[in-house]
Amino acid sequence: MVNINNANNTKERNNLKRIKKVNSILVSQPKPKDENSPYFELAKKYKLKIDFRPFIQIDPVSLKEFRQQKIDILAHTAVIFTSRNAVDHFFRLCKESKVEVPADMKYFCISEQTANYLQKYIVIRKRKIFTGTRTATDLIELLKKHQDEKYIFPCSNIRKDDIPNFLRSNGYQFSEAIIYKTVASNLSDLSNVNYDIIAFFSPSGINSLFVNFPDFEQNNTRIAGFGPTTSKAVHDAGLILDIEAPLPNAPSMTGALELYIKQANKV
Repeated sequence: MVNINNANNTKERNNLKRIKKVNSILVSQPKPKDENSPYFELAKKYKLKIDFRPFIQIDPVSLKEFRQQKIDILAHTAVIFTSRNAVDHFFRLCKESKVEVPADMKYFCISEQTANYLQKYIVIRKRKIFTGTRTATDLIELLKKHQDEKYIFPCSNIRKDDIPNFLRSNGYQFSEAIIYKTVASNLSDLSNVNYDIIAFFSPSGINSLFVNFPDFEQNNTRIAGFGPTTSKAVHDAGLILDIEAPLPNAPSMTGALELYIKQANKV
């Protein structure tokens, strides 16, 4: 019989062994444009080297590929947007296919930020826009109030299942349109570069790591993961998740990193 207490104690001791001083961090996202980004504050405060490198890139689906999906945009009465990438590529394909989106089209957006981004393409004050507060769960609550719409869900080839599963299981009329692809970036120039921490924000980032470096060994590199799906991807890849975000006392990645650094660097 396994002694659970002993097993937990061993795990805790192993975790403590991995708490080592941090001098460098690789963030698997583009460099922030805002000079007041908390990442820059973190680097300055703790004298860290923080580099930024997107591990994934967005490739457009061509008009020919889209037409092969046999989806008629004008046969729908509402669009579900979960990202600004979806907004960009939806209207790109509309333009390329010479489809003029009708003024009475409804838009269901996952966040206010996404909803505001629509003004790049439409006059939002004249359109029917429904906005969630940030999560798919919030958006689903909105969709429950509009069961009679014919939805089009523009998305990537890699996407979460929650929204399409909800629509499908509840008998909604909808089409899932793959309008862009999430693919691994070329990271070959990082082959001989080591960082104390690599911060990930999606399962696609973990996948990109192994696409680029199939023989990657974690060793003393600490892994930070944002969100439950990223954390699961870290574990599924056989890696150790050293820093988990968000936390109750650290709702951001920078907050979780700072908690770890305070402990590791004894500051």
